[in-house]
Order: sequence, then structure tokens, then C-alpha cells
Amino acid sequence: MQFQLKPISRDAIPEALEKVERYRLLNEPWQAESICEDILRIDEENQDALRGLLLALTDQFEAGVAASRAKAVVGRLGSEYDRAYYAGIVHERSGHWQLRQATHGSDYSAFECFQQAMKLYEQAEQLRPPGNDDSILRWNTCARLLMRNKALKPRPEEIFEPVVGE
Repeated sequence: MQFQLKPISRDAIPEALEKVERYRLLNEPWQAESICEDILRIDEENQDALRGLLLALTDQFEAGVAASRAKAVVGRLGSEYDRAYYAGIVHERSGHWQLRQATHGSDYSAFECFQQAMKLYEQAEQLRPPGNDDSILRWNTCARLLMRNKALKPRPEEIFEPVVGE
């Protein structure tokens, strides 16, 4: 079934952005995602809506939303700092999702996600505006998680040994 989506007015954007945060706090990220899409239909470069969309998507990783959708939004962010910082968030939240999977190899995948997040947070740290230590706070959180959870470690290297015929 197809519907013609109704556009919101430009004047409604500030209030709609407040609703994005509210719906994320109410654990209704699909509603926040929809609102961000409505904002972006009329203001496709709205950085607050892009950040809100990215966070709403990462809130839905457990519901099957692919990390690739969130990574695509990262590329639309306007500043180098935002691209590094929010790419770190995508990797960090992917790591948390991997941990909750508790399947064979998910600990290794989670470790890789947290390591990549930490690298991106270090990049963001170099680009951050004065007084903004968000990337440091997130890096420290990842570091503490890795130090406390001994199951999280690098994937062992596979050693290939050819079978020698007799």
C-alpha cells in the first residue's frame, strides 16, 4: 500500500527536533527516525536531523536495522569532527549489539567494533571544538569496557596447515 507523505512546514522544524529527542528517550526510535526523515525531506542538510536520524538508527540495531544505514548518514554530516565522532558511535553501538548476540565469534566482533570506535574517537579528539570532551568520554567508556570484560579480545589468527598426503 502506498501513501503520499505529507510535508511539514519549515517553521515546525525546531519543535520536530525536540520531539526526536523525546521519542528517543521514550524508547521509540522508529518514531524519531520518521520525524527526522520528515525534516530532511524539506531541509536535507539539517545537521541536527541527520545526527538525530543516525542515533535513532543505532537505537534500532537490535531490531534488525543495519549499521550500513547509519554509516550512510555519517557521510552526510557536515564537519570532519562529526563524521569521526558519530562513526565512532556507530561502531561502539555495533559492539554493544554484538555483545548481546552472544553467538560464536560475537566477542571477537564486539572487540573489533570497540577498537574501531576508539580509533575514530581519537580522530574526533584531534578535531574537537574547545571545551568539547565528548570523544574522550566515549573513548574512556570503551576502554573501561574492554578492561573489565576479559572475554573481549582480538580474534586469534587462523593458522593454515596444508594436509600432506601420505
